[in-house]
Amino acid sequence: MPHIVKRRGHKEPFDGKKVYAASYAACRNAHLSEMLAENIADTVQKRLESWVDAKNEISSDEIFREIITVLKELHPDAAFLFETHRDIS
Repeated sequence: MPHIVKRRGHKEPFDGKKVYAASYAACRNAHLSEMLAENIADTVQKRLESWVDAKNEISSDEIFREIITVLKELHPDAAFLFETHRDIS
């Protein structure tokens, strides 16, 4: 798996579970059912894992933008919530 370059410059291994959790939270905040949120989050996780698979290193911002792209295809409201509620700390 590739390494993720975080906003503060440190690196960590890619974790698909974090992609799932963030996508699921955005879906639930968009008032989707648990089942639909799980299905969407699972799809986002699988697509992101496939997308990063061929890369050695990628920035967290690139991952953020790709999650938005996939979520927009699956549920625009969840994508909007994901994009606008980013942790900027």
